[in-house]
Amino acid sequence: MRTAIAILNWNGKTFLEAFLPGVISYSASLAEIWVIDNASSDGSVEWLNKYYPQIRIVENTSNGGYAKGYNDGLKHIDADLYVLLNSDVEVSAGWLEPLVEMMQNQQLAAIQPKVLSYQNRVQFEYAGAAGGFIDRDGFMFCRGRMFNTFEHDYGQYDDCIEVFWATGACLVVRADAYWKVGGLDKDFFAHMEEIYLCWRLKNL
Repeated sequence: MRTAIAILNWNGKTFLEAFLPGVISYSASLAEIWVIDNASSDGSVEWLNKYYPQIRIVENTSNGGYAKGYNDGLKHIDADLYVLLNSDVEVSAGWLEPLVEMMQNQQLAAIQPKVLSYQNRVQFEYAGAAGGFIDRDGFMFCRGRMFNTFEHDYGQYDDCIEVFWATGACLVVRADAYWKVGGLDKDFFAHMEEIYLCWRLKNL
């Protein structure tokens, strides 16, 4: 399947400098890599054009936040799979192959990998951990992270299960399903927007 990694950027040149080289090294043979820029003023686009001219860029005219930024940018990207990847996420060798392979299952609309903390590599990351859920009172939680309590990764979640939501830090979503539900809701400027997207995908 045609796969596009889309990195949303707003004044995040330092993150691009730190993490984009790894994305290119471990992903370029499997996916097109795009940066969707939300009208940055820190020289991000100029830096990309100078040092990484092979990276495709969509330049949004304003900073509409995470949801609107992605919606505006993804309209310009022709792919079967979108990989929404935060600019401050470090990827490792072999990260993308199993995600793309899993999405061959047409019953899946969105998935995420296991996400560990950059500062503490044996601990789950707040943003998504090992898959998200919602309780009957509407509280969001993850395998590996309950509120501000973080588990160490002992391989206890090295499996594939159905979750209620997948993290926007690294969200693999089928493009046709993304647009069928209207994409991300721009009323969520930042945070919770991927949960609402997955809720609507699940309702399909």
